This record gives sequence, C-alpha cells and structure tokens, in this order.
Amino acid sequence: MERAKAGCGPLTDNARLDAAAKGLSDDMAARNFFDHTDPDGHDPGDRITAAGYNWSSYGENIARGQQTPAAVMDAWMNSPGHRANILRCSYTELGVGINTSPGGPWWTQDFGAPA
Repeated sequence: MERAKAGCGPLTDNARLDAAAKGLSDDMAARNFFDHTDPDGHDPGDRITAAGYNWSSYGENIARGQQTPAAVMDAWMNSPGHRANILRCSYTELGVGINTSPGGPWWTQDFGAPA
C-alpha cells in the first residue's frame, strides 16, 4: 500500500532473495550479532550473490525484537533509511527471512532489481 502511494509497483517474492534474507536472520540469531555485515565480513551483496540472485541493485532492512510483521513494518516505515528501501521504485523483487529464536525475532528484508 505504501509503495502504491509513492507511485511504485508491487514487489514480487523471489526465492533466492528469501534464501539470502533467511540466512542472515538465522546467522544473526545463531552468532548473536545484529548488523548488515556478518562477523566474517560478508555484506548483503555477498549474501545475495551467493544465493544465486543476479542483481543490478539491492537493499536490505534488518530489525530485531518486534513481535509481529505489523510492528516491524511500522518500525521500518518510521526509519528514514529503511523507509527509503521499501519505497525505492527501482526495486521490483523482495525476499523475507525471520528467525524466532529466543532473543529475537530477527527480521530481514532483501530487495533487488534483477540485472
């Protein structure tokens, strides 16, 4: 709905972006970190590429602790950088990963524009 208000088309789910997002959420939970760059130095582009997604551009949102999808979306929409990713019309595909281990949940959105 927010993308439509901004003049953007809807996002299409992409299984490769889902895999990259789920991988980061699981890794953050397992290794107890919260960052776009993992302890081994891999950034979102590295993970998205490793998942087999051929991108021309990408973006990533992460969050921790919000208990519902509505709560995490509210948090992201009230953060300028996260909101910008959600409303960037050039992104056409999305992957989502959630890990609900104790201490979380950990949320990841990976956005992409295919090459």
